[in-house]
Amino acid sequence: MSHDKPTITIKFLESMLQDGLINKTVFEKLRIKLRSFPSTHHPIEGIAPLKLKHAAEPGILLDDEYLSQWYATRFGMEYVELDPLKLDVDAITAVMSKAFAQRHKIIAYAVNNNSVTVATSEPEVTGWVAGLEHILRKEVKCVFASPVAINKFQKEFYALSHSIKGAKGEKYQDLGSGNLEALVELGKTGEVDANDQHIVQIVDWLLQYAYAQRASDIHIEPRRDKGNVRFRIDGVLHKVYDFPATVTNAVLARFKIMGRMDVAERRKPLDGRIKTKTPEGIEVELRISTLPTAFGEKLVARIFDPGVLTKDFSSLGLDKNIEQKWLSMVAQPNGIVLVTGPTGSGKTTTLYTTLRMLAKPEVNVCTIEDPIEMVDPALNQMQVHHDINVDFASGIRALLRQDPDIIMIGEIRDKETADMAVQAALTGHLVISTLHTNDSASAVTRMIDLGVEPFLVNASLLGIMAQRLVRTLCPECKAAKEVDEAAWRHLVHPFPLSVPKKVYYPVGCRQCRKTGYHGRQGIYELLSVNAKVKQHIHSGCDVRPIREQGLKDGMTLLRISGAMKVAQGQTTIEEVLRVASPEMEN
Repeated sequence: MSHDKPTITIKFLESMLQDGLINKTVFEKLRIKLRSFPSTHHPIEGIAPLKLKHAAEPGILLDDEYLSQWYATRFGMEYVELDPLKLDVDAITAVMSKAFAQRHKIIAYAVNNNSVTVATSEPEVTGWVAGLEHILRKEVKCVFASPVAINKFQKEFYALSHSIKGAKGEKYQDLGSGNLEALVELGKTGEVDANDQHIVQIVDWLLQYAYAQRASDIHIEPRRDKGNVRFRIDGVLHKVYDFPATVTNAVLARFKIMGRMDVAERRKPLDGRIKTKTPEGIEVELRISTLPTAFGEKLVARIFDPGVLTKDFSSLGLDKNIEQKWLSMVAQPNGIVLVTGPTGSGKTTTLYTTLRMLAKPEVNVCTIEDPIEMVDPALNQMQVHHDINVDFASGIRALLRQDPDIIMIGEIRDKETADMAVQAALTGHLVISTLHTNDSASAVTRMIDLGVEPFLVNASLLGIMAQRLVRTLCPECKAAKEVDEAAWRHLVHPFPLSVPKKVYYPVGCRQCRKTGYHGRQGIYELLSVNAKVKQHIHSGCDVRPIREQGLKDGMTLLRISGAMKVAQGQTTIEEVLRVASPEMEN
């Protein structure tokens, strides 16, 4: 006879009242509201969506995480958060069947040689433990997890595991590359085999999961006997899953079909784009890039946040002073304005935010990009096609015959493109482009290194903005501490910036996935190419005098821009030094 006692709603409410989470009035309202709440559901699932405030501490929200932590403490149990990026889905789903997990409202959390840790939200339901120990011949340890999370990940993990097993079936197991190509050609014509549905579901899960985790890139990397899947979140890569090699090939083929790419071509890099819609109905665009590697094609899907096209400069992290100078530069009728920084430093976002602001009905804004990053109806966008000899230089020639006011060039990377950009600027057009340099002053010498005459650089260049992205501290969990003066002085040396009274450090919570950081913002360095700066621009000129003149004119270095964000409590000294250390300026 089982002595299992599932959590009863009225008892749960009485415990909340007893511990001061709710007062008598709220207790009575909840008792009536939850009278018909299904006994098969955990009370937390009924209370958390109501978004109640803590009776004694109104700043605390009684969500499923808080209620789960509180309830676990009452029973002396360890509370764990189910983070799919840190769980081994294959190992977890192999411990018990989906039916067993759903019947007992549990899910495996960790598996090792001698024991299995199982997450439950029913501390007094333990009848299943002995049976599971007998089957596994391992010790079973119980921890507490949110019933909302257990329910969600039961569905997701077992569905993914089912799709992987289905995709690993006979149809894929013995196939060579020729057969796989035949398979995806069938999919191309709209004839989807039953097993193909497994791959569709895997890709669908990957995309939805990437959106939910705020990923900016999905990496699918083939290895000898498996394929790695990693997400880049807030600039850092996180491992997500290992697919069997045959499944990896099919997932890659599915992405290529969606991106209208040549599935049969695996010997050369390819580019494509996918437009998807999230479950919330938001359109999201992905740029797909493949690269042949030793073990097959590697694929990276860059996810473009549709909100980028509606952002303003303050949300990008520009302070008012730099914003005003930047706006005055791009308001000029002709000349070149450059945005510089390494790949992934937010240059594209800055360009699109600027172009959206400039694209008035009375202005013709044309772009030439490789590839078009975000399609915007306010712009006339042109794609580079190297295979038919449409490169940046020839594209600019064509654009100049289109009566443009403003031309955006995706990147200046060779002499011909640089020369055409200068010619466009000198013939009465505003040219905005990007360049890969460490800081703003280096962009001047880079243009000369590309072969542009110094006098033409002087005649055409208006200004350069260098930028980097730093992770911003999670507003929900960041905590204050005293400043490490040595680290602060290293960051701001040789500038006499006063030491702030306090700085903040990352703690980690549910909102930021225990990283302590949530989102990214830009730090900026804006060099105005005025008459004094132009005096230093000549053949063989050095970066240092240009930078020093910029500083005299009020330019803020990247790391000083970052230091200001540290003082404002938005990021950390370590994060700024990671992307903009003093050594970079030497």
